Amino acid sequence: MHVLIVTDQHPDSLGGVQVALRLQRKFLERAGHTVSIAAPALHRRDYTVAPADRAAYLDLPSTPITRDREYGITWPGRRSDRALDRALAEREAGGAGPVDLVHIQGDFWGAMIGLRAAKRHRLPVMFTMHNNVDEGTRAVTPLAPLAFAGLRAWRRLAVGRVPRRERERTRASAAGAWRYLAELTAGAALVTAPSRHFAAELETHGVGAGVEVTQGGVDDEVIGAVRAADRAPRSRPRLVWLGRMSGEKRVLEFVEALGASEIDADVALHGAGLLLGKVERRIAALGLHDRVRVAGPVPYEAALAAMRDADALVQTSIGFETQGLTPYEAAALGTPTIFCDENIFTDLAVSPAWLAQDSSVAALADALRTAVSEIETRPGDLRVPAAAGERLLQSTRTAAMIELYARVIGK
Repeated sequence: MHVLIVTDQHPDSLGGVQVALRLQRKFLERAGHTVSIAAPALHRRDYTVAPADRAAYLDLPSTPITRDREYGITWPGRRSDRALDRALAEREAGGAGPVDLVHIQGDFWGAMIGLRAAKRHRLPVMFTMHNNVDEGTRAVTPLAPLAFAGLRAWRRLAVGRVPRRERERTRASAAGAWRYLAELTAGAALVTAPSRHFAAELETHGVGAGVEVTQGGVDDEVIGAVRAADRAPRSRPRLVWLGRMSGEKRVLEFVEALGASEIDADVALHGAGLLLGKVERRIAALGLHDRVRVAGPVPYEAALAAMRDADALVQTSIGFETQGLTPYEAAALGTPTIFCDENIFTDLAVSPAWLAQDSSVAALADALRTAVSEIETRPGDLRVPAAAGERLLQSTRTAAMIELYARVIGK
């Protein structure tokens, strides 16, 4: 089959969704299928598309929206329609064959572009909702209600009215971003989410009924190579934190908990973001430089290696992640996690693991003390069994995805 994936950001830009898209394509193609990914063209100055990706990446006309030119926007309209149809025609002429379904993995312009394409070509639509748009928008602006109203108006201008048979369901949906997402998915053959807890959230808010779980996986080969490497010697437990240094990730709360816990451990923070300067200043103010190191952003393989080498990963966000991929990657590598989000802890369901009892800094400090104490008692022994990690590999996730595609095409 030929799957057209449409998303908000280029697959070679930074982000967890982009990692998931690249893996999906790799393993779908390995299974004998064709994947085309339509997204805004990437304007990063150092970017060069790899030869193996040129045919599969359908770059749409776009405008950069961030200073580093990492992310862009494509306006859903006739210009993007023509660009996409031209790219698909070239792909088909090159032997890819016609598209069988549109898999939308975006929440904004990508979703609208995908819906317009599906309507033009009379193709079934499958949605994967990666982002908690309601939570994320409210975290960054007090004008979230106005933003949601604007998104609904934009969707109607770009895509048209909600089909009559779907209007009652979308009207019954909760307010805010949930109503917008319900209108986006109106008429879709299937809605999926990357975790059980987010699938339940989407159903509760009327975004979809019978939402399937399409958990993101981890790269079999990369995990295998990193897992086989030796772990560095250490004199005390080693913890690692990875992510974007922003408010919803609770990185400052983590630094405060490290200070309060007084644990004797080496801690590395990988990532960057708006709070980087505050994080570095707070580490200095708390006198943690002898234990805590800001390693900054690193390539994907280096991030995996850091997780493999650690005695535990620390996951600090609460209620924001729709899956939270890093604990899954860590588990596949044998590394346990100290969790703050009970939903991710329950969804992943591996042992050993530790869970902070509530969202307070004190509770996280308690969890850090408990974990480090147990690691010190059993050095090198507290690892996630390899059998538990096998179910997290992308090869198993792709097989489940292909079954869903067949169901959608058969409708």
